[in-house]
Amino acid sequence: MSGSRKSEESEATVIKKYANRRLYNTGTSTYVTLDNLAEMVKQGEDFTVRDAKTGDDITHSVLTQIIFEQEAKGENLLPISFLRQLIRFYGDSMQALLPSYLNQSIESFVDNQSRFREQMAQSFGSNTFGAMDDQVKRNAQMFEQAMRMFSPFPVQASETEAKNGDDDIDAVKKRLAEMEKRLEELSKK
Repeated sequence: MSGSRKSEESEATVIKKYANRRLYNTGTSTYVTLDNLAEMVKQGEDFTVRDAKTGDDITHSVLTQIIFEQEAKGENLLPISFLRQLIRFYGDSMQALLPSYLNQSIESFVDNQSRFREQMAQSFGSNTFGAMDDQVKRNAQMFEQAMRMFSPFPVQASETEAKNGDDDIDAVKKRLAEMEKRLEELSKK
């Protein structure tokens, strides 16, 4: 296992973190942000973050910082009860076992997710989610057409035609003027 770990590290891109908190991707020779690193993780790119001055591996703290920032943005993936329990494990006798348990749990979750996607693709075709998106769009269009039928104001052009036309603003102004005129007529009665 240690042999494969060394080969993985040698293939990993090195990110250097400087004292001014800037991150430098040695693979692309560009400065990157934590958001860029998060995207690299999502794309499955392997990297190690090293302190530029000392050479220490600080990948763990940088990945933790990425999670912290994602949580701060309101993308709450970790429930409060989980966070509290996690904090309780620090200094506990079970602390040494927790990382391997969490790692196995997430790997199992990822495997199950992959199997689920494969089963969905086999059951409903490889473009299952695309087909669902298409159906949702068709349903929205039918709903929009139905709403136009019951609209008290005549519709001169569909939204698609209005988007494609050069006179979008003029068409909206004209419709607004017609609605104002009808409201005035209704208020006089």
